[in-house]
Order: sequence, then structure tokens, then C-alpha cells
Amino acid sequence: MSDNGLYPGLNLGETHGDADAEAEKTVFGFWVFLMSDLIIFGILFASYASYLNPMGLAGGPGPKDLFDIKSVAIQTVFLLIGGVAYGGVSLAMKYDHGRSKLIAWLLLCAALGAGFLFFEVRDFISAADKGGIPQVSGWLSSYWALVGLHGFHVFSGILWILAMIGQIATRGVDDVVKVRLSMLGVFWHFLDLIWVGIFSFVFLVPLA
Repeated sequence: MSDNGLYPGLNLGETHGDADAEAEKTVFGFWVFLMSDLIIFGILFASYASYLNPMGLAGGPGPKDLFDIKSVAIQTVFLLIGGVAYGGVSLAMKYDHGRSKLIAWLLLCAALGAGFLFFEVRDFISAADKGGIPQVSGWLSSYWALVGLHGFHVFSGILWILAMIGQIATRGVDDVVKVRLSMLGVFWHFLDLIWVGIFSFVFLVPLA
């Protein structure tokens, strides 16, 4: 927290009046809530690490048999660009660029998230076709749980984006919508953070 009592990056600016004051406490509270989500991901990361050994593989297919690093790289590009695109959402909202530009940025984020999910689901199907289903080994169970949970979060984020587009179209960009968009931004960037960990630890380390 800065000297003036504001949380850096969470304030909309004094020109937004009540929405700025509301975002200070509401968005920060949502960020704290997300830390409980981070604990869950941390547990799954630990489980994945504990099973990444011959005993955890249980004779089943492993990372080198199942992972398509090119596909994972494409997923990473989609998701990280989606995070950058949400910066456009934040700027369009903060500087009142208009309803249409705000919706356009949100649609871009949703499209990039959908592209990420397309390749991820394709990789899961490919792994299943090769016998890499959760029941085969502890490692596969932890892999499906960790990566799948993140994918579910991305899907939820897309639904949230579409819901916000509906609210913007019907009620405009009022104070409530501004605070909700700020919360969505924290969530969307949180998914980028988790994916960087997954990409580095789940996909790159076993193939090194």
C-alpha cells in the first residue's frame, strides 16, 4: 500500500469517483481471495513434483511420450497475449474510450482464451489416445488435475468476460461494471501467472 492509502495497480483514478473508492477495497479483497486459489495450485504443483519419478509413472507413459511442446508454446502465446489484451480493457475503461472499444478488447481476450483452450483440449485428447489417462499412474492423475484445473479457470474467465460484455451492452460502463472489470482483470492476469509456472515446471523441466 502506498503512502496515500491506495493499492498500486488497483485504483481507477480520482476521475472515476465512487468506483475508484470501491475498487480499492473490493478488488484488493478479491486478490486476497485468489491467494486461497493459489494455495490449491501450490498443493497440486507439489503433488506433481512428488510423482515425477519412475514409481509415480508406474510404468505408464511419461512426459516425453505425451507432451507436444510446440502445442504448449502456442497455448502460452495465446494466454500471454490475452493478458496483454486485457491491458487494453483496463486502459479503455480508465480513460473512457467508449463502450464499443471496451467490448472489442474483451472479445479479443475471450477469443485468445478460446484459442488456448482449443489446443489444450486437443492435447488432452491426444494424451488419452496414447493411454495417458488419469487412472494409469499418480503422475498422470496429478498432471490432469493441475493442468485441467487451470484450463477450467480459463473457461470460467471466458464466461465471465461474456457476462461482462452483456452487462456493458445493457447497462453501460457504470461504477458497478468498472469494479467488476477490475476484478476480472486481476483474475485474468492471475491465470497468466499460474500458466508460467505450469509451462516452466510441468512441461519444460521433464523434457530438459
